Amino acid sequence: METPVAKPEWTLLIHGGAGVMRRAEMTPDMDAAYRAGLNDALEAGSKVLASGGLAVDAVEAAVRVLEDNPNFNAGRGAVLTREGVAELDASIMDGRDRKAGAVAQVRTVKNPIRAARMVMEATGRVMFAGEAVDEMAAKAGLEIVPPEYFVTQRRQDALKRAMAGKWEPMDRHGTVGAVAMDKAGNLAAATSTGGLNAKPPGRVGDSPVIGAGTYAENASCAVSATGDGEHFIRASVARMICARVAMQGMSAEQAAKATLDEVAALGGAGGVIVLGHDGGVALSMNTEGMFRGRADASGVRKVGIYADE
Repeated sequence: METPVAKPEWTLLIHGGAGVMRRAEMTPDMDAAYRAGLNDALEAGSKVLASGGLAVDAVEAAVRVLEDNPNFNAGRGAVLTREGVAELDASIMDGRDRKAGAVAQVRTVKNPIRAARMVMEATGRVMFAGEAVDEMAAKAGLEIVPPEYFVTQRRQDALKRAMAGKWEPMDRHGTVGAVAMDKAGNLAAATSTGGLNAKPPGRVGDSPVIGAGTYAENASCAVSATGDGEHFIRASVARMICARVAMQGMSAEQAAKATLDEVAALGGAGGVIVLGHDGGVALSMNTEGMFRGRADASGVRKVGIYADE
């Protein structure tokens, strides 16, 4: 997935989490299900962009599809805390004016990315956490579901393994996200997650932190990150990538690699999707794989799982 020669009229990148993804441990049915989910998200976001919609609408649309897919660690099917409940985080940022919204520890909003956008557009603030988010979302008319809606048998089994000290590679973490450029050249980014499997209640990672897990500004780039949240916060990953693009003239790919190298030096791992103001793209990771996809107006439509594809 290399940088295009000419900037397409619009571009969409998505991810569904980075980590240990080995072909030998992925059944054909699992592989197909993940790829289908990624293609569904690409389709939702691409429809918005192809029709002349805004980048911020496209990233929300793509992320909502991934939140609704129980195969990914966001929304329904998110990992569980030690107490066996889902605590969900999300953020969104509009590159036109750098307005942003974020939520953390959501327990009843069906699509946390919608709550993050509500914060961005209706509150004049950037981040809210805890029960207040659920209450605000209900008053705003967002779809509310019981906490049990998010819980799946797969995640309950993963929690049991974690509490017994028997981790499996794909139990560990994951996140979903999208970045887009619309026909007017506007950028946007969105990220959503259930966080870490068996996390202590109240723990918040990088996904809702503007500048760590999510960042977008038209003058530089748009980024959505996934990985070891504490390390991504410490390295200010999303903002640092855009700063390298804007101030050092790096390409999206160069900035992504340099910043992931910083994360690795801190002991962390993960991946990023980056869309530069010039149309340059990066779907980069320092892990064995990352669920990811790309679509643009030139007809490109690709999804991938493993690092070598």
